[in-house]
Amino acid sequence: MKNNFPYIVVFLVVLFASCKKQEAEKPKVTYDATSKSKPEIPVDTTQTEVADLPITMEGTNILIHPIGNLIGKGKAIKSSNYAEEGFTVSNYGEYQITGYLKNLKFQEIGKDTIYALTDKNVLIETATYLKTFADKSKQQLLLYSLADIDTNNDGKLDSNDIKSLYISTISGQKFTKLSTDLQELIDWKVIDSKGILYFRTIEDTDKNGEFDKQDKVHYYFMNLMDKDWKVNSYNPV
Repeated sequence: MKNNFPYIVVFLVVLFASCKKQEAEKPKVTYDATSKSKPEIPVDTTQTEVADLPITMEGTNILIHPIGNLIGKGKAIKSSNYAEEGFTVSNYGEYQITGYLKNLKFQEIGKDTIYALTDKNVLIETATYLKTFADKSKQQLLLYSLADIDTNNDGKLDSNDIKSLYISTISGQKFTKLSTDLQELIDWKVIDSKGILYFRTIEDTDKNGEFDKQDKVHYYFMNLMDKDWKVNSYNPV
């Protein structure tokens, strides 16, 4: 009997590679000719939210409660590894909270009141405390990388949507968007000695749904000491 096993393996490898390629080529933004604005995505009420134990940044008096969706079946915990059971929704290190978070909630140490960062549907990937800037200026701020618009029109907010840059105080107040709609955040940097935030975004100027070298990179800066948090553009190239 002829052994077809090698051919089956080759077929499965090719099929897997094809699926991965299609997944990688999924556009981050699609354009609806009938609408200039993206509708707000409703919160998925079928998901169960869970909060991690609170985090406090060094030198602050605020507790931060990361909020995310329960992963898996939510069965009773059978071991000390909570992550396997899906009860952990965030990670913390180097003054940065990471994950796929639906919200953050804040609480002043010593008080009972807990309040949310936002009432909008967002997906927060990073929340970074500007510790060095705080030590120099005595101003305590958080920067966020998050998705706030269903830019690829698939009916949900996830890692395939455009990332935006937001800022707030350490207590979650003055939650403000800094980047422009439909521009993907590339990176950001704070010059602590000057109190200046710099960041870059990329715009899909050729409207092909992808970000590549044919598109335009935008450069911005903002004085963190400015109470209005006014964003300015500049042209280094």
